[in-house]
Amino acid sequence: MNLLELENRAVELTSHADMGTTFALKETAYPRPQLQRAHWQSLNGLWKFAFDDQGKCVQPSDLNQWTHHIEVPFAPESTKSGIGDTGFHPNCWYEREFETPPGEGRLLLHFGAVDYRARVWVNDQYIAEHEGGHTPFTLDITHVLNDSGITKVTVWAQDDPHDLAKPRGKQDWQLEPHSIWYPRTSGIWQTVWVERVGTTYIDHIQWTPDFERWEIGCYAALAGDVPVSGVQIKMKLSVGDRMLVNDTYEVFNGEISRRLALSDPGIDDYRNELLWSPEKPTLIDAEVELWYKGELIDQVKTYTAIRTVSIQRDRFMLNGRPYYLRLVLDQGYWHDSFMTAPDDEALRRDVELAKAMGFNGVRKHQKIEDPRFLYWADVLGLLVWEEMPSAYRFTNKAVERMTKEWTEVIKRDINHPCIVAWVPFNESWGVPNLVETQAHRNYVLAMYHLTKTLDPTRPVIGNDGWESTDTDILAIHDYDTNPQHLANRYGPSVKLSDLFDRKRPGGRILTLDNYPHQGQPVMLTEFGGIAYAPENKPDANKVWGYERSWNISELQMKYAALLETINNIEIFSGFCYTQFTDTFQEANGLLYADRTPKFPIEAIRAATLSGGLCTPTSC
Repeated sequence: MNLLELENRAVELTSHADMGTTFALKETAYPRPQLQRAHWQSLNGLWKFAFDDQGKCVQPSDLNQWTHHIEVPFAPESTKSGIGDTGFHPNCWYEREFETPPGEGRLLLHFGAVDYRARVWVNDQYIAEHEGGHTPFTLDITHVLNDSGITKVTVWAQDDPHDLAKPRGKQDWQLEPHSIWYPRTSGIWQTVWVERVGTTYIDHIQWTPDFERWEIGCYAALAGDVPVSGVQIKMKLSVGDRMLVNDTYEVFNGEISRRLALSDPGIDDYRNELLWSPEKPTLIDAEVELWYKGELIDQVKTYTAIRTVSIQRDRFMLNGRPYYLRLVLDQGYWHDSFMTAPDDEALRRDVELAKAMGFNGVRKHQKIEDPRFLYWADVLGLLVWEEMPSAYRFTNKAVERMTKEWTEVIKRDINHPCIVAWVPFNESWGVPNLVETQAHRNYVLAMYHLTKTLDPTRPVIGNDGWESTDTDILAIHDYDTNPQHLANRYGPSVKLSDLFDRKRPGGRILTLDNYPHQGQPVMLTEFGGIAYAPENKPDANKVWGYERSWNISELQMKYAALLETINNIEIFSGFCYTQFTDTFQEANGLLYADRTPKFPIEAIRAATLSGGLCTPTSC
């Protein structure tokens, strides 16, 4: 999509932005774009529902009655669910029946995300439990199917609203949202679906592009009844009509690990045609087939890309070239549906709007976003920093929970070329005594190195904001909205040693003792936060922001002045402005909550791209 098409699309979208509150639930797009099969069925829609505030029910037969109906996958706190109850409800129950999909082999039941702990029964038989509110889980329910042709699924979800030792992100623990925290999201909040697979099937594929060697690493794991021998995987990789790979491999012990060598085009211009970037998001389509003794037993479609991200001295590198990051902080909330997008088009619209405003990426803040957002970021070309939702207490249980869930997050999303950085911690949340307490520092260091172990191909920001230990990018949060103050604080007259030894944005030191700045890129990863809140606005006294503008022209001027200053500060190799949209009481978005721009999108874009140091593609 070229710039003219993008701007036209943005105008069209923003003129219909209020549709976000009136969408009917449309046909669900395939929920897991990185591993798609032809035969699947969405279970989104109307389910029976009940609260169990006293926690008296431990199995479906204990429930006296279903008091509500709920529209899955919207959380019961949201109006989109049909319930809209934002009170404290630690336990809730779901149930629905559906026609069992015909076919042989296995039937898999998938949950995109259930917050926070889920138990599942099928046809009144207990199947399994999963903990972790932001990651998917899959259950093989073949053994409990019956001859009636109808399958019943019952789900119990527990989400203690007062538990601060679990990864909860921006979900408030108080009854009414306050400051920078928002209404809770309990229970099912991403798509539920079933799909038919063979008795042996492809369970997981991981791609590892190698830009320097011009090849793609592939790891594939099988599940089900895996034969000892005689299993083959066929892989076809292509871009449009151009075939890149068409190979067959023997599978041993239920897995393969291969390097798929591409024909090196040699000439840079020709190589660049295959590289993925926000300016040219070329994806490589992959068809993967599983064969056993000449019979096709599974087939999936997926994709990958040739792109590399790295750190070279003080610059972020994309495909071997310095790349200036222009990010916007994106909380990923909608007014009527909370953390769940109204539909797939809403996710695509957010990607397009971010690009139309001149940003080449988003920092997904305190949320593990729906895979469909990452799909559109892959397809349309938008960089993503993925950040783990925080817990707010440091306990052994909190460490165990985060380690498990963060590992699942990385496994789920490692294939997305749009993701260019991992952020396990934000502003010392969950590790409030980093300066004084060795255990807190050890925790941050452990998560940094665990992340680098699970994915050595991307930068990791150990603790975004301040109090850095080991980190690949030194990320600073500074909400001083006076451009001259920022120029004086970070401009050419400032020595880096003075910056890290003396300056304390937010009253916090930027680097901990024994972890000095070692030449990593420096980025201003939260700044701005200017709220538009005129005095005559309803509930104006409840509006929250780091600074307040009383009219739109003032907001526009302040944004333009800030961005011109930041774009011209030489030590920065990127920035992240706060924020993309208004989010409940936080009125500091460039867009209103319904995605309508507060001032013309062309003016937002011009300001975002202002400054003389860097172009959108290099610096």
